[in-house]
Amino acid sequence: MKQYEAVIETLKRLGGCATFGQLNQEVFKIEDCIWNTKTPFASIRRIVQDRKEIFRIRPGLWALEEYRSLLADRGIVAQDATNSDSEQVQEFNHYYYQGLLLYIGNMKKLATYVPAQDKNRECINVKLGEISTLDRVPPFSYQEFVDRSSTIDVMWFQPNSLGSEVMMPNSFFEVEHSTDIQNSLCKFSDLQSFNAQMFIVADARRHDEFIARLSHDYFKPISDRVKFVSYDKLDRYYEGLITQQKSSLVL
Repeated sequence: MKQYEAVIETLKRLGGCATFGQLNQEVFKIEDCIWNTKTPFASIRRIVQDRKEIFRIRPGLWALEEYRSLLADRGIVAQDATNSDSEQVQEFNHYYYQGLLLYIGNMKKLATYVPAQDKNRECINVKLGEISTLDRVPPFSYQEFVDRSSTIDVMWFQPNSLGSEVMMPNSFFEVEHSTDIQNSLCKFSDLQSFNAQMFIVADARRHDEFIARLSHDYFKPISDRVKFVSYDKLDRYYEGLITQQKSSLVL
């Protein structure tokens, strides 16, 4: 089997679409294909970029042309200028990037959490609850703070030898495609006593809005702690982790 055929077969096995990370994890399981190269990741990237049978849904996410209509029925569509603000794309982006953050946290050997109401939502073909490693928020402080944090889109916790009962938060992430960024900043403000990183993940077009909201006097205590991460940067960071490339983004 040729290398491009192995990539296409892997996409089929994964339901017609997959992240670059999923491809790199699964394609080498096809024993009929030999990857006699020192840079297999580069070969896979070249295949998904060049083969007419494959199209890009967004950076780092690829699909088969023959599955395009079936994927569209599931809300998985290629984003462009005509549909980027549609409800379908907004909903897909939210759960997709929640999933990406969970995958990244897992790769960094951190414990990961997603809110209960999102556990059955899917990132491509995997439920978010199956990607996260924690079933509930660890009791890292008084119950009011635990409850306040429980609706944050994704949380990473620092594991330790004493178990989940004493895990402390490492990072808080809110994915904002269309909702008011101020709501997320209010959550972060309420949790400012904890030594955790805070990130707003959104389309790059919302960066100016983020700056404007964060400049409000109420958020001055956290203005140096909250960082903005664009979808594109997160895509590149995830791909960099898979291929062990350096990234300017630090999470």
